[in-house]
Amino acid sequence: MSLLNRISVDPAVCHGKACIAGTRIMVSVILDNLASGKAREEILNSYPSLQPADIDAALAYAAMLAKERHLAM
Repeated sequence: MSLLNRISVDPAVCHGKACIAGTRIMVSVILDNLASGKAREEILNSYPSLQPADIDAALAYAAMLAKERHLAM
């Protein structure tokens, strides 16, 4: 399974912001936590429904956006 399959964009969930599929945890929340220096383990403890691969998916999504590619979700 591609990491990006773990990301969901649904207008009915979190105002259409990119989230981890099956949750309301926005990719931006994960990235903000990482940017502030929080360890992966701390993020996973704060959001028990997250899996380690979800953090990898958030990073992969951010990397795709940084490449200025169009993401069709």
